[in-house]
Amino acid sequence: MNLEIVTPIGKMYSGEVLGVQLPGITGSFEVLDNHAPLVSALKAGRLKVLVAKNQDEYYQIQGGFVEVLRNKVTVLVEASKKEE
Repeated sequence: MNLEIVTPIGKMYSGEVLGVQLPGITGSFEVLDNHAPLVSALKAGRLKVLVAKNQDEYYQIQGGFVEVLRNKVTVLVEASKKEE
């Protein structure tokens, strides 16, 4: 599936991933391939990108929204910073 993490200053991430774990306002949740359509609010927290088997990337995000549609996940947040 395709993932994009977008902030007001531009794209922070764009590419094919196995899944993503997100900090929803009522708790964390995970989106995998062929997930049902979804729109959800996000709170500030840690976003985990499952890039490949045994390869993860982490981002600290501020509040925003996520949309899942046709195997594309779009994360729109106020700010994002990749953890090193």
